Amino acid sequence: MTTTSSPATGVAELDLASLDRYLGAHVEGGLRGPLTARLVAGGRSNPTYEVGDGERRWILRRPPYGEVVATAAHDMGREARVLRALAGSSVPVPRVVARCEDPGVIGADFYVMDKVEGRTLRTPADTATLTPAQRAGLTDALVALLVELHAVDPAAVGLADFGRPDGYLARQLTRWQRQWEKVRTRDLPGFAELAARLEASMPTVGRPGIVHGDYKIDNLMLDVDDPTRIVALLDWEMATVGDTLADVGMLLSFWDEAGAVPNPITAGATALPGFPDRATVLGMYAERCGIEVADIEWYVVFSDFKLLVILEQIHARHLQGTTVGSGVDDLGPMVPLLLERARAGAAAASDPRLRA
Repeated sequence: MTTTSSPATGVAELDLASLDRYLGAHVEGGLRGPLTARLVAGGRSNPTYEVGDGERRWILRRPPYGEVVATAAHDMGREARVLRALAGSSVPVPRVVARCEDPGVIGADFYVMDKVEGRTLRTPADTATLTPAQRAGLTDALVALLVELHAVDPAAVGLADFGRPDGYLARQLTRWQRQWEKVRTRDLPGFAELAARLEASMPTVGRPGIVHGDYKIDNLMLDVDDPTRIVALLDWEMATVGDTLADVGMLLSFWDEAGAVPNPITAGATALPGFPDRATVLGMYAERCGIEVADIEWYVVFSDFKLLVILEQIHARHLQGTTVGSGVDDLGPMVPLLLERARAGAAAASDPRLRA
């Protein structure tokens, strides 16, 4: 990673001279020293960089390198818009400091936000550093935050036109099926059958609101000293206005529990003492919302379905040599594992249409 002001040449590098000029003109007070940058681990979908001027640090996000299938998940404008809309709400988000639509600056449009200090939990080794009481406290906090997000009125924060709740699930299922056909690197028996089951058993009644789209434990920035306190909710690249139960399904897809097949990404991160099981997490959400949640099996299976397509897309870019950083080599083998887990979840569902 280049950290000088000379133009970058590698795919993972930034033209810091050009970025220096842009930020100098658009960051409040200008830059206070030479600009430096490094690639941040974890930005598998959209490359993420930490940039700084010696006194302040920011996070820069841009679309993937190479030829990219058009999708809202790589729309930097949408990310920046939802972050700005939620600023000052009960949902903690980083402050956007710059939004650039000119691809001539670094080769693509991008936005820059404040770097929020804290810690993230991605692996079983990370969650093992917490006590059982802290794990229980974190669970309560993340469920409470999800309820807070879903209680935000989209119109009240300027997001009335950010998405369409009506027909949301049908559009999502179609989108990810089409995405699979565009990016797949192999044939996976059972994929089409699972898609057909999801279509046949799709819930007809949802709960409209702001959907994060990727709500899981490692997208939470936690206080360094108190891991039960969430200081920021990150990675809004798939946010929209739609059926909020999709977020619950995604959370449970990543919520590993003892005795169950884990999500291959988290690999058992929440299957430790202190973390409740899925049914308890769902009950906590439903109780706080004052609702009964039906059809959650569909949302969990769909989340696995969606996730396997996302991983296949990143795997395809990796094969083309256009991914940056580490952590992508092992994603390809996870795709069939997620398909099998999704099919097993469907086979065990109470709805015979999903099970058939």
